[in-house]
Amino acid sequence: MDAAIQKYRAFVATVELGSFTKAAEALSYSQSGVSRMVADLEREWKVALLERGRGGVRLTSEGTRLLPLVRRVCDEHARLQAQVDDLNGLQSGLIRIGTFSSVATHWLPNVISAFQKDYPNIDYELLLGDYAEIEEWVREGRVDCGFLRLPACADLEVLPLDRDELLAVLPEGHRLASHASVSAAELCEEPFMLLEKGDSTAVSEVFERDGLAPRAHFTTWDDYAIMAMVESGLGVSVLPELILRRAPYRIVAKPLDEPVFRAIGLVLRSREAASLATQRFLEYLDCR
Repeated sequence: MDAAIQKYRAFVATVELGSFTKAAEALSYSQSGVSRMVADLEREWKVALLERGRGGVRLTSEGTRLLPLVRRVCDEHARLQAQVDDLNGLQSGLIRIGTFSSVATHWLPNVISAFQKDYPNIDYELLLGDYAEIEEWVREGRVDCGFLRLPACADLEVLPLDRDELLAVLPEGHRLASHASVSAAELCEEPFMLLEKGDSTAVSEVFERDGLAPRAHFTTWDDYAIMAMVESGLGVSVLPELILRRAPYRIVAKPLDEPVFRAIGLVLRSREAASLATQRFLEYLDCR
């Protein structure tokens, strides 16, 4: 890769991840190598891009002005490389995928495994985030495609994939564990572990449709933290069925009295304009 592009990627990764160490891990460089590349840019451009401190790094005013331009150069270089890869018949390439934990754990291994049998030289970059972050990454071109809870923004192309049922999650031996199904009202009587980040999610909608509000004692976007809390008897929760598959916790999952589903799809800015590697990858989604 061109040395200048390497430096640009090092700068962008350091800003996005908040430290030279994390950027080095993401880019498979040494920490000193990433630090040196950013310092080279500062010396070449005669500006300070980052403020260094014990808590990590943050942009200077000059760095804030230059970051969008540097990121655009990196994105354009990735698109250029993708076109070169297309001309070479998928002998190499990179697919950048935005995803959330349940899809990354239960769908992507099968899809990538099947795809890799036919295209063994393709590399992958997986970015885990929440729905809003993934949607923004797709719109900005940070990733080639992303898995989301639907509906998505109108300016994105959507491939609907599946419906994932939300289930009540209880500790073993809980008084509701013997019930065939559980109501939202019954869950409101218990301390609740809420899976949520930022805007309202499908879990909140389970209660809002009946004008209820759970007694949320713990809120996070980490599915496994929720399951661990429930296993310890700290409360109950509602989680998607997909993340509960092969869950390594002593918990009980029960359907809700009134079933609720989240629609999952894959989004991208334009299927027609996507790289050949991404277009081919989409054809393997049925392998999930």
